[in-house]
Amino acid sequence: MVIVRSINGATQIIYKNKQNIHLATGLNADLELSESSIKRGIECLNLFAERLIGFPIENVRIVATHTLRVAKNRLQFLNEATKVLPYPIEIISGQEEARLIYLGTMTTESTSATDTKFVMDIGGGSTEIAIGKGNDLKPVIVGSRPMGCVTYTKQFFPEQRIDKASFQRAKLAAEQQIEGMVNTIKKQNITIAFGTSGTFKSIYNILLDLGVSDGIITSQRLNDLISYVLEFKSFHDIDYPSLSKERKNVFVGGLAIFSGVFNALGLEAVHYSPSALREGVLYELIDGPNYRDVRQNTAESLSQHYNIDESHAKQVVKTAKYLFNQWKNQASISIPPNLEAILYWAAQLHEVGLKINFSSIHKHSSYILKNSNLPGFNEEQQLLLSTLVRYHRKSINMSDFPYFSLFEYKHIIPLLQILRLSILINNQRNADLNIEAFELKIANKELSKITLKINKRFVESNKLILLDLEQEQKYWKSVNDWKLSIETC
Repeated sequence: MVIVRSINGATQIIYKNKQNIHLATGLNADLELSESSIKRGIECLNLFAERLIGFPIENVRIVATHTLRVAKNRLQFLNEATKVLPYPIEIISGQEEARLIYLGTMTTESTSATDTKFVMDIGGGSTEIAIGKGNDLKPVIVGSRPMGCVTYTKQFFPEQRIDKASFQRAKLAAEQQIEGMVNTIKKQNITIAFGTSGTFKSIYNILLDLGVSDGIITSQRLNDLISYVLEFKSFHDIDYPSLSKERKNVFVGGLAIFSGVFNALGLEAVHYSPSALREGVLYELIDGPNYRDVRQNTAESLSQHYNIDESHAKQVVKTAKYLFNQWKNQASISIPPNLEAILYWAAQLHEVGLKINFSSIHKHSSYILKNSNLPGFNEEQQLLLSTLVRYHRKSINMSDFPYFSLFEYKHIIPLLQILRLSILINNQRNADLNIEAFELKIANKELSKITLKINKRFVESNKLILLDLEQEQKYWKSVNDWKLSIETC
């Protein structure tokens, strides 16, 4: 946990606390977290919560990475966390983690505008890689591989014994994991490489212990270090002043992963950087382009990539904003701005699947949004975006809705209803549509029951709209507590 304050555009760290709970050690073969590992995690969050008392929710961001990405019983962990921590936990994708790591590293490291920069972070359960060019803080390549110092220790060194054969197997496994990225990465012509977080910090400090003053990890230095480590018989025998007891338990696994990647990519040297994921999260939270801007850039990039009809998308977004403002002025509940924004991105991107075919566009668009790398979106935000788009037309099966820990259904339902109406109203794809011909009314105590009032003159020249709305009424009728009433006035 890091707490900082912002002073005249600069950040000042005022508190740090690190607890090594190694959550990934609690994952069994079925990818379920053990009760003991969940307990350790919750105890840590409970401890952190004491220091966060009084912080407004918009000033706190908590991200979870690989272990909660893959844990099948992660909802158990998240539910327990809500009992001790009044802030949401965002599970981020591996690609998003790599992007934030790159951002955190590049905001603190001094590099040339002509450099092609490589950043690698070996975590407990996964390894993230990112490559960027020049002064751009947005990487051009991001990747995540399921290999971490904790999981490799469990897999290749279960007894915490050190031998050359086990180390070689772990190293080759790491090379295999990155095999599919090697040619793409090599074509980037890397000019400077950085390693971040625990494994690299340990290697850097050990090199200092051995008298290497600059701490740069070269091929020769890495090979020498591996030779030194292989002389020990067990993890606990490793004797370097800077290597803590906790780090000894996972260091060899991390070293094997790094050696495999270093060898596969033909790197010449790697510099240690103390900045990584936390600094990337802080940069977006305080100093840099705000979180929403990153996602807006992502939405615009997707729109261009899939050749979305820009004028139509803008009209649907405009309609969604118009209807939502009417809903907001009448509703007894408020929807967070961060969630409202997802409605507008869904409106902007609902046709990304049109290239495949129109008849199942909602399914194709949803699949693309669910499975694409969307920088700036955490895992649940991406899932909500794809879910809204999945049900933007035709029948609605609420029993198929995924579970969300960050969002409430009472907030999601109005977004979906408004999205459906906004798209339907624009079926004629008329950029000059007079959206003021529509007025949305809601029942105070029954927010999912909506009346849509339409100007008679508009209906006279757009008679198909009533037929579309009548069909929409049937879809709504099949959902419990949903009702759509149509009035002309």
